[in-house]
Amino acid sequence: MLLRRLDIAVQHEIVKILDTFTDLEAELEAELESRRQQYEYYRDKLLTFKELKS
Repeated sequence: MLLRRLDIAVQHEIVKILDTFTDLEAELEAELESRRQQYEYYRDKLLTFKELKS
């Protein structure tokens, strides 16, 4: 199988698109971590009960 070389302008465009995906992936990872922390906070708030004094 032969691979043809792409024009340098096309290569730069491909790199630009891949860089955009890399940036978006980093943003999504940060958002996921933030939502995970939010979930843990509210889970702990809802499932932590104060003891009743007798």
